[in-house]
Amino acid sequence: MEVYDYQAGQLPDRVRNLIEAHLAIETEDAKSAGTLGFMTRSLAIATLPHRRVKDFRFVRKNGDFTLTMMTAHPEGLPYGTLPRLLLTWVCTEVAQHRERELSLGPNLASYLAELGLHNTGGKRGDITRLKHAMTTLFSSVITCHYEGANKWALQNVLLADGVNWWTPQNPEEAGEWQSRVFLSERFFNECVEHKLPFDMRAIRALRQSPLALDIYVWLTHRMSYLSKRTTIPWISLSGQFGAGYAVTDQGLRDFKRAFLRELKHVLIIYPAARVSDSPNGLVLYPSPTHVSASVSVAVSSTPPKQLSLL
Repeated sequence: MEVYDYQAGQLPDRVRNLIEAHLAIETEDAKSAGTLGFMTRSLAIATLPHRRVKDFRFVRKNGDFTLTMMTAHPEGLPYGTLPRLLLTWVCTEVAQHRERELSLGPNLASYLAELGLHNTGGKRGDITRLKHAMTTLFSSVITCHYEGANKWALQNVLLADGVNWWTPQNPEEAGEWQSRVFLSERFFNECVEHKLPFDMRAIRALRQSPLALDIYVWLTHRMSYLSKRTTIPWISLSGQFGAGYAVTDQGLRDFKRAFLRELKHVLIIYPAARVSDSPNGLVLYPSPTHVSASVSVAVSSTPPKQLSLL
């Protein structure tokens, strides 16, 4: 791994931001800082598409675990960073409030501000991106199968039963009507019963890359139960994370190069994760989780500080 000299002051902005986030995390833990976030187990083990996919069906495999996502939405499946940020928000809201009905705020601008987005329209504006991410994510159906020793499954789970999107308001009605997401019962129960804690400051710092976000969430989940040195073959990691790479020797080399590049960024934030590269695969050694799993037992009732995620 490349070694950075922070004192030299000649660092890429992304690396500088990662180091500053790490130093902040070292100074104050997530619970004390009000930056405790959660992801559900099933969506930490496998990932959403990184880029737009032409098909209306998407499959990722991780050993005995298979995630299948399907949609009939004309815009296709959710992809990229924004649906991942929405999922972390949903899972965190459920962990904190234990309610299936989630409020998105009294108007579009307030929710954009909460996510750190801008109240901009147009083809590439954040309003358009957010609406696309929400409608494609919440109209997708997810099936998860784990065939290991403790077999479990989530069969044809719709994340939300409904979404009330913002509508124009008269000035006298402002603040009275709120947009809401109604989570499906099975997805709500998955978020409550199998939540994985992480630090939202890490998510914010890694937000430029969906692959980096996936690696961070997966690593802190894997380290929560890893008990011995384990080598994960590159071909297996490609099946789990390598959306968009050709199923060829060259495609595998391209995936490995991209994975190690983003892993380097993740390890700046999460240096306690002990990993190494080998010709056969990625070697994992038992390491502390980035956020102690004990915080899942009793989540603070104090609302978290608002974070700029983008």
